[in-house]
Amino acid sequence: MKRTIILLATCASLAIAGAAQAEEDSWKLSGEIGVVSDYQYRGYSLSGGDLAIQGGLTLEAPKGFYAGVWGSEIEEVGIGADGDGALIEIDLSAGRAFSAGGWDWDVGVIYYSYPDGDDLDYLEIPASAARTVGDFTTTLGVSYAPSQDNLGGDDNLYLFLGGDYAPEHWPVSLSAQIGHEDGAFADGKMDWQLGLAKDIGPVSLSVTYADSDGPGSESSVVGGISLAF
Repeated sequence: MKRTIILLATCASLAIAGAAQAEEDSWKLSGEIGVVSDYQYRGYSLSGGDLAIQGGLTLEAPKGFYAGVWGSEIEEVGIGADGDGALIEIDLSAGRAFSAGGWDWDVGVIYYSYPDGDDLDYLEIPASAARTVGDFTTTLGVSYAPSQDNLGGDDNLYLFLGGDYAPEHWPVSLSAQIGHEDGAFADGKMDWQLGLAKDIGPVSLSVTYADSDGPGSESSVVGGISLAF
């Protein structure tokens, strides 16, 4: 309960501050808050198979620049000598989205932070390119984490290919993704997921099957509901 209250309070305070800034500069502020039955990330559960409240805010600036914050409950990790570890993940991001050569590009940087966790924070550089033809969108992406102390002096590379199929006359949309990860977090691991989603106004419902061939990973069917604002 304590970690849930902290996460909701963080999102609320950021929303108030961000809304004031957005109104002053006429920039666009958007957000989302929801819950998932399991926080799955690249084929692994980060919430220990438990429910996780998640939420985020994005401030969009002119010319495609943006900054955002996103948070989720996680299973306790990084426990130090005081017996406490991180129960929340907070991601800070910034980047630019633009179109070029018939593709929609997104290049940025993400700082993953774990309050109260020992030696867990790290930086990653993601980039993706998406192209829509008819009802189908293809996305190619890469995320690179340079060598850092909290990654044991190693780097990490994650590559993925995703597809979304969303015909207007269908009641749901389909999504699929396959990824490959090698470095500090994995040794040539493959992960994959297949999902269904339904938007009802600002509310989104989803069901996703996720799995990987990484050691200790288990397949999971994840249900989620979120509200956009």
